Amino acid sequence: MTEIQSRLAALAEPDFAAFAAKLIPNIPPETILGVRTPALRKLARELRGSDLARAFLDELPHAYFEENCLHAFLLEQIRDFDACLAAVEGFLPYVDNWAVCDQMNPPALKKELPALLTRVRLWLASGETYTVRFGVKLLMNHFLDKAFLPEFLEMVSVIESVEYYVNMMRAWYFATALAKQWESTLPYLQEGRLDAWTHNKTIQKAVESYRISPERKTLLRGLRRPK
Repeated sequence: MTEIQSRLAALAEPDFAAFAAKLIPNIPPETILGVRTPALRKLARELRGSDLARAFLDELPHAYFEENCLHAFLLEQIRDFDACLAAVEGFLPYVDNWAVCDQMNPPALKKELPALLTRVRLWLASGETYTVRFGVKLLMNHFLDKAFLPEFLEMVSVIESVEYYVNMMRAWYFATALAKQWESTLPYLQEGRLDAWTHNKTIQKAVESYRISPERKTLLRGLRRPK
């Protein structure tokens, strides 16, 4: 085992591995060691700036789920926008599950939103499940407030995918957009501009949100479509 694999193995909890395997059913359970996220983040902090961390980031693909999580957390330490973007692009082809995708939130990517948006457009068109999911997540995280433009809603609405993990993120995006950009987002539901599954899942998630008023939730319930 490599040094990092040995350190991860020392942190592993077999019972937690079995639990995590149920949450991430699309990857082999034997690739999950059972290391909890706080322990992984602590290890990332301990490795910050080290030669070991740099060597680890260059060694792809990794063997274990936790190695991919650790990789994502180490990417968050890169402060330069261009360097971070390049490192993220190099890692995305190896992201094979929702947990690694969703835990990867490099702050450096917020530094140059126009340049990030250009890359997000390419990721959305990639056809790769977790690259698309990551692109939608960044639109949700960074482009629904001051940087919002109505065209971003269209970018997500026209994605065509049969992948559960893509469409779940699309629904999450539109539910968040309803909370932050109600007037621009509501027509997508009123006019049936989303596929039925994403439409109904958007409404479900919005109705569960504390950021949407009871009156708006009542309106949304009336827009549910037959399954």
